[in-house]
Amino acid sequence: MQTYPSTQSRTTDIVRTFMARTYSWMAAGLALTAGIAWLTASNEVLALQVLNLRMPLIIAQLALVFVLSLGAQRLPSALAGVLFIVYAALTGLTFSSILLAYDMSAVTAAFATTAGTFGLMSVAGFVIKKDLSAMGRFFMFAVLGLFVAMIVNLFVASGPLTLIISVVGVLLFAGLTAYDTQMLRNLALSGIQGEQAERAAINGALALYLDFINMFLFILRLFGIGGGSRD
Repeated sequence: MQTYPSTQSRTTDIVRTFMARTYSWMAAGLALTAGIAWLTASNEVLALQVLNLRMPLIIAQLALVFVLSLGAQRLPSALAGVLFIVYAALTGLTFSSILLAYDMSAVTAAFATTAGTFGLMSVAGFVIKKDLSAMGRFFMFAVLGLFVAMIVNLFVASGPLTLIISVVGVLLFAGLTAYDTQMLRNLALSGIQGEQAERAAINGALALYLDFINMFLFILRLFGIGGGSRD
């Protein structure tokens, strides 16, 4: 007699495949960013050229995030994948200045701390039973408030405010990691497959990538406050 997998088994396989695809895209993006940042920082001439083009590069990054976010359900998955890779590469270029501004020990420690925190919060978001969707609006306003505080701090240059912003930033993006992971798990549970699943995996990878990158920046800033930045 031929046997067929149970509905629960098929659902588990779909979720596993979707999440694995999402994290594969995210890991590829992070690896590309780290590699390009290191190669750029290792070349003094290239690093200087990138520094002179920093603002256009940042604008290009923002434009790509805007396009990917708004076109998440309309762009072909192949194009979305290319845009994500281009975004990760541009981020690597702009991040090269970090390797010049901070001691490598501080960068390594911040990355390890971020990876550990991200991993724990991602697991929590995947296994936690409580619905976190109600926190979405809170996170949106919290990010806006954090952005305003950062703009204000550019003018006042307050040490205590910098510390508060950094701590709040770490906590906020740690929470967003759990939230985004649960949203992706719920999306996978809906049975999404095929081209639609691939587009969703790339968009999910971008969300998790941004959570990781922003958490890393705030943690690195905390290490810099503690003496990890170069004079």
